[in-house]
Amino acid sequence: MSINQTAWVALCSVIILVLVGATVRVTGSGLGCPDWPFCWGCIIPPTNVDQIDVEKIDISKFKRRAVGRGIDPDTITKETVLASFNPVHTWIEFVNRLTSLPLGLSTLILAVSSFWAKRNRRWVIGLSWFCLIDVLANAVMGAIVVRSGLQPGIITLHMALAFLLIMVLVTVIWLTRATDTLDGESIGYRPPLLVASLIFFACLFCEGLMGSQLREQTDELAHAAVSAQTDRSAWIGQLEATLIYKVHRSFSWTLLVTSVLVLFWSKKHSKQNLKEPKLIFAMVIAMMLMGVVMAHVAILQFVQVLHVGTTAVMLAVTWHWVLRLWHRGN
Repeated sequence: MSINQTAWVALCSVIILVLVGATVRVTGSGLGCPDWPFCWGCIIPPTNVDQIDVEKIDISKFKRRAVGRGIDPDTITKETVLASFNPVHTWIEFVNRLTSLPLGLSTLILAVSSFWAKRNRRWVIGLSWFCLIDVLANAVMGAIVVRSGLQPGIITLHMALAFLLIMVLVTVIWLTRATDTLDGESIGYRPPLLVASLIFFACLFCEGLMGSQLREQTDELAHAAVSAQTDRSAWIGQLEATLIYKVHRSFSWTLLVTSVLVLFWSKKHSKQNLKEPKLIFAMVIAMMLMGVVMAHVAILQFVQVLHVGTTAVMLAVTWHWVLRLWHRGN
């Protein structure tokens, strides 16, 4: 497998991991496996509470996590820990951990094989090893997320590292593409097109991070809803009162305007049938429609997952588009 193909495998793996991670978030399965690297003290997670060996549970860890969340540690016992066991949440989180394996393996292979790169060798080596470091850092961050009891700031940083990894992998794919693909790539470079594309990408990156912070708030609402027995449709009013929601919603219009400008200028300055601007515009429309559903119907779980997944794909497509424009301008 070539370096380019390995980078593609890694990119697909991280996007799948983002989707699975989003599923973990919206289902509240983040602590389905309360310990790490094992899950309830087992290599293969249990499906029934009777399969858990109580002696393998380190209660002190649960007590420290309780202190961090403002809970009296004296209320944490082996009985209360076992009572929190949810097999569905456990296996969702376990699948999330399993999906990280292809990503880790592919980035390791990418880093090692980068020394045999024929084009842009220094850049490919540096970026490939950066990808491996990013994945390792995110793995450590994942462990911290579990041990911290899902602290909000750490979760957003976890997502930021994933977004950064997508960017770097797309760059490696671009640098290692076949030389013959350079022919016919002329877009008709114009500075306004590059500027609009960069503004769109910056807004999209920020929008993704704000969306992660917004999902942290839905996590809190989910915990509150368990005790209050409220429906997900009742969360909308509470979220609308927050500043992060208002800014997030406003940014969506910035994405729409800049995507229209990118589409318009790309058609004006090129006779080619360019796919990226059309795809970017289509995904922005899809994202806004999903936002309308969550704002006026209910914060549906599958819509939240699609929303996050579309953001990850759009980041990859947009960054590839920016690289194409940058290439034509240099």
